[in-house]
Amino acid sequence: MSPTPAITPAPRAEHDAIIRHAFGATLRGDGADFVVHAAHAEAVDLCLFTTDAAGAILEETRIGMHGPHQGAWSAHVPGIRAGQRYAYRVHGQWRPREGLLHNPHKLLLDPYARALDGTVTLGPELYAHEVTEDLAPTSHEWRLSTLDSAGSTVLGVVTGQSFAVVAGPRVPRERTVIYEAHVKGLTHDLPGVPAELRGTYAGMAHSATVDHLKKLGVTSIELLPIHASFTEPFLAQKGLTNYWGYSTLSYFAPEPSYATAAARAIGPQAVLDEVRGMVSILHEEGLEVIMDVVYNHTCEGGMDGPSLSLRGLDNLDYYLHGPHRPAQYVDVTGTGNTVDFRSTRAVQLAMDSLRYWVTEVGVDGFRFDLAVTLGRNASEFTARHPLLVAISTDPDLAGVKLITEPWDVGPGGWRTGQFPEPFQDWNDHFRDTARSFWLHDASEMSKGRLGSDLRDLATRLSGSADLFGYGEYPGGRGPLGSVNFVTAHDGFSLRDLVTYDHKHNLANKEDNRDGTNNNRSWNHGHEGPTVEGLNLGPIEVLRRRSMRNMLGTLFLSAGTPMLLGGDELGRTQEGNNNCYCQDSPLSWVDWDLETWQRDLTATTRFLIHMRQAHPVVRPDRFATGRILEGDTIADLSWFGGDGEPMDSASWHDPHIRVVQMLRSGRLWNDDDLLVVINGSLDQAEVLLPEGHGADWHVAWDSSWAVPQPHTSPFALARRVNRGMPEKEARSLASQESSRERPCRQDRPGDTTSMDALSLRVYFSGEPLETLSRIRN
Repeated sequence: MSPTPAITPAPRAEHDAIIRHAFGATLRGDGADFVVHAAHAEAVDLCLFTTDAAGAILEETRIGMHGPHQGAWSAHVPGIRAGQRYAYRVHGQWRPREGLLHNPHKLLLDPYARALDGTVTLGPELYAHEVTEDLAPTSHEWRLSTLDSAGSTVLGVVTGQSFAVVAGPRVPRERTVIYEAHVKGLTHDLPGVPAELRGTYAGMAHSATVDHLKKLGVTSIELLPIHASFTEPFLAQKGLTNYWGYSTLSYFAPEPSYATAAARAIGPQAVLDEVRGMVSILHEEGLEVIMDVVYNHTCEGGMDGPSLSLRGLDNLDYYLHGPHRPAQYVDVTGTGNTVDFRSTRAVQLAMDSLRYWVTEVGVDGFRFDLAVTLGRNASEFTARHPLLVAISTDPDLAGVKLITEPWDVGPGGWRTGQFPEPFQDWNDHFRDTARSFWLHDASEMSKGRLGSDLRDLATRLSGSADLFGYGEYPGGRGPLGSVNFVTAHDGFSLRDLVTYDHKHNLANKEDNRDGTNNNRSWNHGHEGPTVEGLNLGPIEVLRRRSMRNMLGTLFLSAGTPMLLGGDELGRTQEGNNNCYCQDSPLSWVDWDLETWQRDLTATTRFLIHMRQAHPVVRPDRFATGRILEGDTIADLSWFGGDGEPMDSASWHDPHIRVVQMLRSGRLWNDDDLLVVINGSLDQAEVLLPEGHGADWHVAWDSSWAVPQPHTSPFALARRVNRGMPEKEARSLASQESSRERPCRQDRPGDTTSMDALSLRVYFSGEPLETLSRIRN
């Protein structure tokens, strides 16, 4: 690790780029155009590499680029073909106090590179300023590092033509069910996937994976980041990695480590083709692919981080700096740096990346990490930010799913419900309400304290009109603008929500300081897994019911549901609510299932298919609470356990924990839906309300370990009394004891019993008949 001689700019290329505004490396004419943005540079060298079979650099050829033209440098090089390795060296002023960090000793990755070769090796060579072996600056006044980073960082690779990707199914919003998963974690241990495909893009598209997803009934796979990434130095120094991938190195190139060994051996083009093949196969199976994308920051970290790409090319233009403090970053992401989307080139980089993944790779949508950052003009967020408007109106992005994580850590960073159409927002209010009602409130009540009232639960069940009923169009974005979820990659899994009161993150080597403390979980009286032989069976029974309650709430609520991959199996992370750095069995899905886990999978599958079969469960507009034209009951009604409409006092009373939601199916030519909820710790008797003059058929009850196809015996067992005159009730009871047993289903006016902490679903059945007609 010795200093290299001073590097002077190379002679300029004979030819300028044919098209100087098309950034990246593009095969054109007799060779290739290369265009890169570096507005504050004094010269830029294109570096072409010859490498051996192991990827080691054998030769570097430097070519000076023409420019700058509106901040861009460009060159056309004849003879270039697909597979050419390249990078850039940037010459310019070294004035760290002014944010100028040009250092030609550092090879810089093209931000537009479609494929990568090599790996980034953490060490002093990566830093534009001199650092110690521990990566700390050698002096207060940063000195320019003369260590060459060639051989320690990745190279871009020129890509060529490939096969056409199969078009996506374009699932309508009202039928969308999202499944959030990690490419490696989902398939690493999945039976049926060959060993060489496990944990890879090809494994994600394998028939065993597809079979599970299709049987489950989900429509859209939301993949945690597959952009190429680089682990933060503080993690690498602990021997950990950024498993989730929220540390982006390239906005265009896929993460090579998720490709099969065979593809990586063939070369970077094969890695990209494996991604395209995955998308094609999933499309053929009717599944959409949504990418989780991280445009808000990069892996270069704070000002004292490594110089890998954007920082060395144009630190001042790409990153957000403090007012009048160019040597300091404004960090609203919690990662050290923030991409400055006041910059035209930063906006263009994000837009070009999105277009590429849609038009060339074929993905069907994006989930934007810390999306508030994308709408900031420095400190202030605006829903009409140029980047958000561009994404919303770009013709190449028309029709793809655009989902925001509507917060960051900056001032005013919580913006759920405030993004414009056609964005959909992750609804953290839904998450917190579902957890609070079923878990935190129950925990409080078990200690003799009060829980919350029913208002927030009803708001979430009916689509969160308080958040999504407003906007630039009348009626807002509607209930489908809300992406409802109970769990996501960040936080407890569903199983851990019902097993732990506190996070257990010691494996992350931060003394359990990382991860949120606001879990709203409940261990049901025992922290951690139940120990065999300690008579903890009742706790386990209730834990499983609590999981079913939250799944039922998720799939019965108006909005777009998102299921965390593995929750259908009751996957645990052993209480770790921040597994971002755990590339281990702690994060991988364990497919060695116990009976109760198979039962939970069957329940999840049943709920999703029930949702798809009944449009009344997935309304595309907010209810009014009024009787609409052509109907005889309100589109949405709320009743107490006594069968009477909820009044204001009942909504505000935390002692009342029983509520019934009746949604008319007339608007969708569907059955009526009745959801009965008992959020109390005691069994409750519930009088069923009147719908459209039909009986009520039990579809599902969260007290069931598995869905029950024949529910008449259940209805009879739970019925307390018939809601009719005593004489007719006696006559009907006599007939029900006979062989024909008519009217096995529940009826309006019947009283039925509900278990503590349980949820039941009814759909309207046959029209009610008088007893005289039954007798005849």
